[in-house]
Amino acid sequence: LVLYCEAFLTTYRTFISPEELIKKLQYRYEKFCHCPDTFKKRVSKNTFFVLVRVVDELCLVELTEEILKLLMDLVFRLVCNGELSLARVLRNNILDKVDQKKILLYTNSIKPLSARGVAARPGTLHDFHSHEIAEQLTLLDAELFYKIEIPEVLLWAKEQNEEKSPNLTQFTEHFNNMSYWVRSIIMLQEKAQDRERLLLKFIKIMKHLRKLNNFNSYLAILSALDSAPIRRLEWQKQTSEGLAEYCTLIDSSSSFRAYRAALSEVEPPCIPYLGLILQDLTFVHLGNPDYIEGKVNFSKRWQQFNILDSMRRFQQAHYEIKRNDDIISFFNDFSDHLAEEALWELSLKIKPRNITRRKTDREEKT
Repeated sequence: LVLYCEAFLTTYRTFISPEELIKKLQYRYEKFCHCPDTFKKRVSKNTFFVLVRVVDELCLVELTEEILKLLMDLVFRLVCNGELSLARVLRNNILDKVDQKKILLYTNSIKPLSARGVAARPGTLHDFHSHEIAEQLTLLDAELFYKIEIPEVLLWAKEQNEEKSPNLTQFTEHFNNMSYWVRSIIMLQEKAQDRERLLLKFIKIMKHLRKLNNFNSYLAILSALDSAPIRRLEWQKQTSEGLAEYCTLIDSSSSFRAYRAALSEVEPPCIPYLGLILQDLTFVHLGNPDYIEGKVNFSKRWQQFNILDSMRRFQQAHYEIKRNDDIISFFNDFSDHLAEEALWELSLKIKPRNITRRKTDREEKT
């Protein structure tokens, strides 16, 4: 019964809005709260605490004026009926949510270093140890990962609405910026030996990210090193083989079997690859009907709950990493990166197309 309730609270947004659910719970509570029957009174009290959970787990973007008015009207009626302890619980719950929203709005108004024109720390990636870089990447990932609210992930699989999933959107943008930043600093090196040295540096960083169970940055770097503009360049055999070994963890064949096996064995703290979580949720959403014979298909919600519950478990265990401002400043919010087109231009400048064929043609003529 407890798990059923948890699954319901995690997935109800797929078939009813938070405002509608609050109205129904409020109606159920008030219908039974004055009954002399002990069982009905217990039903009423349980319903109230489910309502409190619903309020507690509202996404901040869901905290609309309509919902606030609905809840404060209920607080007023509870006070009038002498239910002061229940009124206090619900009121404190509402005020906590309002305070969280104020903090979020203030935090979002503070611009990152790059937007404030603060120069990044001079130097190169080689000025820092690979394990230190991996730790700071994990610190940045964790700060964003813990902010993601579970309903955002569920709603994204259904609607892909950035306004309803602001923290998830920010996390995804961070992943993409990091990946393009990695590609850019490699491609901007003029000498082949410098590009090779940087690529090997990133492979070392990935090794430490794996030890930290940070699959997010691991994938961001891997997607950069395995991107077409970089992969097509000529690398030493041992470098290519070393990279190929790291690619096996995220081999998409057999539904990411190697990654799923690795994830099932890790001990938190861990930052999973959200791309696969979103993919799994999308498959469940598209592959199962919302209703069967007019009734909510709870089997579908149970699958969604199990996917989301593993993510929630990872969010509960936090890393203890000390911030290194020199490295964070060097990253400069990963804002200094080239676009895909520019990366291709650089790649073709380093190694023009058909260069091997032209060499072969010349050899045949001689």
